[in-house]
Amino acid sequence: MQHLDYLYHPYENARNSTIAKNGMVATSQPLASQAGLSILQKGGNAIDAAIATAAVLTVVEPTSNGIGSDAFALVWTENKLYGLNGSGHSPASISTEEIRNRGYEEIPKFGFEPVTVPGAPGAWAELSRRFGKLPFKDLFAPAIQYAEEGYPISPVLGKFWGMAAKKFRETLKGEEFTHWFDTFAPGGKAPEIGEIWKSEGHAHTLRKIAETHAEDFYNGETADRIDAFSKQYGGFISKEDLASYQPEWVDPISVNYRGYNVWEIPPNGQGLVALSALNMLKGFDILEKESDSTYHKQIEAMKLAFADGEKYIADAPSMEVGINDLLDEDYSAARRSSITEEAGEPEAGVPPKGGTVYLAAADGEGNMVSFIQSNYMGFGSGLVVPGTGVALQNRGHNFTMEQGHANSLEGNKRSYHTIIPGFLTKGDQPVGPFGVMGGFMQPQGHVQVVMNTVDFHLNPQSVLDAPRWQWMKGKTVWVEPNFPKHVAEALARRGHEISVQLETGAFGRGQIIWRDPETGVLYGGTESRTDGTISAY
Repeated sequence: MQHLDYLYHPYENARNSTIAKNGMVATSQPLASQAGLSILQKGGNAIDAAIATAAVLTVVEPTSNGIGSDAFALVWTENKLYGLNGSGHSPASISTEEIRNRGYEEIPKFGFEPVTVPGAPGAWAELSRRFGKLPFKDLFAPAIQYAEEGYPISPVLGKFWGMAAKKFRETLKGEEFTHWFDTFAPGGKAPEIGEIWKSEGHAHTLRKIAETHAEDFYNGETADRIDAFSKQYGGFISKEDLASYQPEWVDPISVNYRGYNVWEIPPNGQGLVALSALNMLKGFDILEKESDSTYHKQIEAMKLAFADGEKYIADAPSMEVGINDLLDEDYSAARRSSITEEAGEPEAGVPPKGGTVYLAAADGEGNMVSFIQSNYMGFGSGLVVPGTGVALQNRGHNFTMEQGHANSLEGNKRSYHTIIPGFLTKGDQPVGPFGVMGGFMQPQGHVQVVMNTVDFHLNPQSVLDAPRWQWMKGKTVWVEPNFPKHVAEALARRGHEISVQLETGAFGRGQIIWRDPETGVLYGGTESRTDGTISAY
């Protein structure tokens, strides 16, 4: 009924965890999770389901991701955890000098300057090649159908789509941005809640990816279109940049937190920030959840971890400080000891030298996938390649222009990356995938998910429903409207500058699937801050 307000919720409501045995897909969009479930029911495994779900998400949640995104995955299969880095590199021709010649002192958010090579299509193909069960082409049928026939806009999606369109009308003035409006604001406005939206160009590109195992995107017609669009408007990205891209299998990194191993993808991602904070926090006695002492320790550890991350994390070959150095137990203890009873100003230490969609999928055979892909800032760069539905990401905005910095802008380099999938194990058994999307909220969300699970024994749905905090900068901490008032007041007395936010979108959107090692039963939680849904059987 169109006259109803689908964003008005006058009453508190609570969901239960979803429980199933044969398969489960948890995402921020109902149509995407149902598509993943349909793949499982056709005989596909969790890897197939994750790929199909990711493809559908590019259609049904373009406010957060697209074909032009990057992606990362942690895959539990064959009794082992595998990591895939599907982030793309900067164009070969870009440099800080070129950016300054265009009149910028920092890398802009929109336009061709922040565009990097999209890694998601290559990541889909690589996951299927190594671990998939069904033909790659079959995994794209749901996504192509939604792109061709359209689908009705869900509540939170409609909200953020409208906000993005309003911002882009005010911000994006060049001719090169007209294709975004043609694709995502047809008729001059964003589609509203319940309205049908479709994109034939999106369907065409997905079909090409499906038929060529993503080869078309990097060496075929789609690559030619990206190259021509870039050349027309003085962009840096070229067909040669696309052709040289290859996703990378990596060894996941972890710390042991109170008997559980918490796993992340190694840099260039910021998963190391979450692990660093947990390494500090495990040395404290955490006695109760709703205590200013607990939140204070979490926030201060997070600050220190972010300070180190900002200084040291970059594309792995550019890092002067190693992962093991930042996770060194003595270094973590030293950082922990610097936390006082009052809010502090974070500074990087000296270690010893030696905007996103998240989905979780599991099948009845024990395979599990933690998968994340993102344009970075909402719709990304504001650029859509004509006739393709491909919104190019603006991941390059995360580079710094500071010469000599580990994350300084250079050609053929991956930037410091915000999107991070998480995974939990205990002993040699998988517990399951988890993730919280949302820019620099992500490692903070990971820490809160892990502690809510391990320290406070909450079920997966309650883990996600719990009020969240987010450290912003200095002593500024945002909290959600339902954050305990007495705790917020106590934190303020410690010197934290607490700001209650009415808009909860900034606090991330998560999914969780835990697996009982004895029965194989799956327990899922989905995000109450968005249109999150779990499909299971």
